Amino acid sequence: MNTSFQLSYVFDFLFKLLGYVQITLFIVASSIVLGLVVGLVLALPRMYQVPLLKQLSAVFVSFFRGTPVLIQLFLIYFGVPELLKVVNIDVTKAPVLLFVILTYTLNSGAFLSEIIRGAVAAVDRGQVEAAYAVGMSKYQAFVRIMLPQALSVSIPIFANKVLANLKETSLAFTLGLMDINGKAQSLGSLTNHFVESYIALSALYFVMAILIEQLFLWWERRMHRHEQGYISPLQELKFSHTARRLRDQKEDALFNSTQGLS
Repeated sequence: MNTSFQLSYVFDFLFKLLGYVQITLFIVASSIVLGLVVGLVLALPRMYQVPLLKQLSAVFVSFFRGTPVLIQLFLIYFGVPELLKVVNIDVTKAPVLLFVILTYTLNSGAFLSEIIRGAVAAVDRGQVEAAYAVGMSKYQAFVRIMLPQALSVSIPIFANKVLANLKETSLAFTLGLMDINGKAQSLGSLTNHFVESYIALSALYFVMAILIEQLFLWWERRMHRHEQGYISPLQELKFSHTARRLRDQKEDALFNSTQGLS
């Protein structure tokens, strides 16, 4: 069998991998949505200093932030069925996708809880006090005042977590899940054209990441559309590069003029 690089295999693999993109995107979307619920549940006890619950939340967050996702996948896939056997619940025949989504949900929840805490802390406390002064309850102040502002502040960090989840789903194939990475591994094994399969796989991940990034940029601009002069982090990065280049040009021009005078 000819195993030399052939570009035709890249396009062939691309079309074959497209049918598995939906599985990868489903894992990302479901883990983020469920992770937001878990993250909010974990963040509230720490924001409102609930005894005992805040310590349990801190331990949970530290564990999932401090251990590799691959280890978490194995722990949940092999450990949860063993724990449930104690209460006579058999989940050994449950689909692998369920354990994968559970793992990424808990992992996302740990990271999102910190994002939620940081975003809420960024909201001006005076606005919350004003909400209490006009008769709002803590729940109303949180939902109507703090949450919308915290959401707009956290969009760039939230986007980074979604992109991180997209890339981390590539580990799900280690449990036998047939997502785009699992299919790419299968195609490479069948044809012995691993380079072509990895090129096709990386192209798909790159396109998905670009689309997700653009979606969050649009959302961020929409959230800040009423703020005059708002500059998104991406635009700010571009402006900083331009300003740095202009500053370097001015310094070079000043140095050259000084050398000419001497």
